[in-house]
Amino acid sequence: MDLRDYLRVLSRRWRAITVLTLLGTAAGVLLTYTAVPEYRATAKLFVSLQGSTDEDTAQLAQGNLFTQARVRSYAEVATSPLVTGHVVKQLKLKMSPAALSGKISAAAQPDTVLLQLTVTDTRAARAAQISNAVAERFTEVIRGLERPVDAESSPVRLSVTEPASVPTAPFSPRPAVNVALGLLAGLILGAGFALARETLDSSVRTSKALTDALAGFGGPPVLGSIVHDPQATSRPLALRDDMHGLRAEGFRRLRTCLQFVDVDRPPKVIAVTSPLSGEGKTSVAVNLAATLAETGASVCLVDTDLRRPSTARALGLIRDAGLTTALIGRAEVQQLLQSAGSFSVLTSGAVPPNPTELLGSAQLKAVLRSLAEKFDHVVVDTAPVLPVADASVIASEVDGYLLVVRASRTSRDQIAEALRALRHVGASVVGTVLNMASPKEDRGAHGYAYEYRPQCHTAGRFARLARILRLPRLARIARALRRKPSAGTAPALPTPGGGPDARLTAPVAALADEPPRPVAVEGSVQS
Repeated sequence: MDLRDYLRVLSRRWRAITVLTLLGTAAGVLLTYTAVPEYRATAKLFVSLQGSTDEDTAQLAQGNLFTQARVRSYAEVATSPLVTGHVVKQLKLKMSPAALSGKISAAAQPDTVLLQLTVTDTRAARAAQISNAVAERFTEVIRGLERPVDAESSPVRLSVTEPASVPTAPFSPRPAVNVALGLLAGLILGAGFALARETLDSSVRTSKALTDALAGFGGPPVLGSIVHDPQATSRPLALRDDMHGLRAEGFRRLRTCLQFVDVDRPPKVIAVTSPLSGEGKTSVAVNLAATLAETGASVCLVDTDLRRPSTARALGLIRDAGLTTALIGRAEVQQLLQSAGSFSVLTSGAVPPNPTELLGSAQLKAVLRSLAEKFDHVVVDTAPVLPVADASVIASEVDGYLLVVRASRTSRDQIAEALRALRHVGASVVGTVLNMASPKEDRGAHGYAYEYRPQCHTAGRFARLARILRLPRLARIARALRRKPSAGTAPALPTPGGGPDARLTAPVAALADEPPRPVAVEGSVQS
């Protein structure tokens, strides 16, 4: 990956990065306000060699290097029991000499004869008191260690040049440092989490990623990319809700690509399936039927997902009288067709106990054959490929399969397994479509549809006037006028179930109220 890919990953995982950054910052703040304040007091000492004559002074100058070497050794003595034990008894501290040794640090400044004795404590005054006591006892111990056996005085003299003063502010915690460290740690963890998720994520996100994945195992071409619409559940038909939006244009591109898959023998009966459930195959099937009907062709949508049918619910039609009703011979197919405006729909009917056997029966072949003779296009909404075998048993009756892949969810392994399952039964997969793609990530979803749409100048001026006058009711009317299709464009699809074309005939309505009867097919299970 190059820099742009890394930036794209970070921008895609910005929520996780933000959460971890906030958690790191909160941890820094919590650590700051829960930690016990600590104070530091420092006493400075000067180490020298003493003499009483000019000769001794010359020796002192010559022994400067000796003194610097000894100073580094003195720093180790500051934390010895000779110093800490005496200070504990002198100040009557409620701690052991070893505990006091952990609070003392001695440091010799490089190339000098200066020593710094620093004491850290939870009380400012006690820190200064202990530091001065340690400096005083330290000078006594060093003089005793450096004094020769027969001499009355030590040639080394330690002088306190700067006694410890009471600190006015705690040394620890430091709020700014803790918050900055927490923020930095959160950013690093967030970026690492985002990159790890991206590395371990095997799903496809863009049309290019899907094309590369299919090329790896000789898969079919990518025929289209449908952008994600959060309101797709409540607005299943893209052509009716926003006929010039990105989602509607994506289905038109899919329709065009399907027409050029095989110009000599274009597929007439198209089965729409997906590797797993929840990937939007029904939405693609419904909108594909609507876009095919937009060209003036006669289209029929058949719901063969007999386990979890959703076409009737999406279009607001009656489900109980449909495909299974025709398969058991209770009604003719023509009596069971319902209208969704510009195309016809054969819903699933009552859920049977033996869906696979019903779909593999001769009755289903006859139903699909009769529909193919009457309509220009037949779109079949099937069950997912991997969980059940329902989608594979109708392979001989369809001209090709359209595999729906959900962006950021369907993995490459699931796509390969679904294609292997369809090829195993001799099915022809004409192409794939990437569903619920992000318009920001998918380079194939261009933003032309947002701008290239018919404009109603009168409604536009009306809307500007309403905004100037601050009349929200007029503004809503203006927006409704701008959404109304102009003359010459494709007619808007009526609300399913809301107009006369969507009503069931009396025989179908009566059949929907009757309980289903079992059908006896070869190899089927009797209820």
